[in-house]
Amino acid sequence: MKAVILAGGLGTRLAEDTALRPKPMVEIGGRPMLWHIMNLYAAAGVTEFVIAAGYRADVIKSYFLNFYALNGDLSLQLATGECRVSSQGRQVPWTVHVVDTGYQTQTGGRLRRLREWLGDETFMMTYGDGLSDIDLAALLRFHRVHGRLATVTAVIPQARFGALGLDGDRVTHFGEKTHHEDAYINGGFFVLEPRVLDYIEGDATLWEQEPVQQLAAEDQLRAYRHAGFWQPMDTLRERQLLESLWASGNAPWKIWT
Repeated sequence: MKAVILAGGLGTRLAEDTALRPKPMVEIGGRPMLWHIMNLYAAAGVTEFVIAAGYRADVIKSYFLNFYALNGDLSLQLATGECRVSSQGRQVPWTVHVVDTGYQTQTGGRLRRLREWLGDETFMMTYGDGLSDIDLAALLRFHRVHGRLATVTAVIPQARFGALGLDGDRVTHFGEKTHHEDAYINGGFFVLEPRVLDYIEGDATLWEQEPVQQLAAEDQLRAYRHAGFWQPMDTLRERQLLESLWASGNAPWKIWT
């Protein structure tokens, strides 16, 4: 099974970090977000990846072109340019396809452009800027049991601000950040059948709009509820949160060994 990672957006809300690199290449703990996400899938046995690149696709290509050397020790003969890499067991058995899906292409369009790479098999898909401790094997079982074309992971985001109770202008309650049980949102981590690509009209199509809405209208979309950790990296504050969790040694999304 393949995992698609959408990695072509501009990441404008992280402008300082994304001026020279795409958001999925922003580092947490010295490793790109892509690396963290790929480890999630690899822990579930999914080790073939199709990365839908766009903005600064060259940065992603360069990273994987040099991945073997970057994750090993180098011995260099400077007079001849000879280079020997000693990996010492630090390499990973992944197959990675980096596909340039266009600079301005929207999320649905990027997915549609991968048709020839995906074939006729079920595949997984997520965004290149969100981490979770989701049980991907359980997600896949859920998808297969329900027999629909698409499954989305539904999550409840951490509220960013405290809750105020108001009676007119009077504050009756000043609460901590809360969750609301009915406030599920799209958490990425989809399981999809190849037929979903037929629901995407072209490059300008947002996956989260017409295709998903049509799938829902035709009863072809199911939601897998994930109650555990889930955190996007949309802002500098969220990046700092992920950095602090990684630095603590207890990052919730680090489910691999």
